[in-house]
Amino acid sequence: MRKLLTLFLVLAAPALAEAPAAQVKPVMAQPLTNAPGQKLTALLVSYPPGGKSAAHKHPGSVFAYVVSGQIRSQNSATGPAKVYKAGESFFEPEGSTHLVSENASATEPASLLAVFVAPDGATLTTPAK
Repeated sequence: MRKLLTLFLVLAAPALAEAPAAQVKPVMAQPLTNAPGQKLTALLVSYPPGGKSAAHKHPGSVFAYVVSGQIRSQNSATGPAKVYKAGESFFEPEGSTHLVSENASATEPASLLAVFVAPDGATLTTPAK
């Protein structure tokens, strides 16, 4: 639970003081028996209108699926920022930096399902340096 709290604090820390913070809700976590030492963790990340997260890193790979609204995302390994609409997805490779993660709308909420495959016990999100 402490690692999920750390993840919440990193994602909730807005890049700008006036930006609303994201809310993170754990969905599930399961050790992967076919990949010893790895765990699959799913989180629902909800952004209020204008909400954003500070730049951050993850210890493993992340698959993200936009559940509602539109999410602007940029990853150091995947190119320039792009807006993903509900029903679209993106991937963050291990070791990359999530430079931009924000609601693309100033008037409508947005959410995404983030599915991590990372070492069991790892802190899922840390601030980018």
